[in-house]
Amino acid sequence: MKRRVLFLCTHNSARSQMAEGSLRYLGGEQFETHSAGTEATHVRPLAIEVMSELGIDIAGQTSKTLDRYLSEPFDEVITVCDAAAETCPFFPEARHRRHWSFSDPSQAKGSEEEQRAVYRQVRDAIRTRIETELLSAL
Repeated sequence: MKRRVLFLCTHNSARSQMAEGSLRYLGGEQFETHSAGTEATHVRPLAIEVMSELGIDIAGQTSKTLDRYLSEPFDEVITVCDAAAETCPFFPEARHRRHWSFSDPSQAKGSEEEQRAVYRQVRDAIRTRIETELLSAL
């Protein structure tokens, strides 16, 4: 049976989208992966770009609000930003809840290349947490 995982952040535009794409790619058939935000916006182009550098296509993913998932059962609900951790509602059907604090790459300043570097750092940090905390438990 697949483990169901939901990644949450504020806008479902970068961190949670990269986490969803990473786990779907790395976890293959062992996970059913979703992401959502406390509000929905759009998937950030730099998130799509830095994920594609690793061969992970998140261009087809869409930004969603967490309301659609409140009554669904999940093995893991993982918040990936501090604001979402504070405002995230209780998921009665979640077996485990985790918080992984990552800075918001969409707030990066500087040139486009400097912003891209921040997105890469967050992408790589998310991947490391997935590998050490979710995949190593298989």
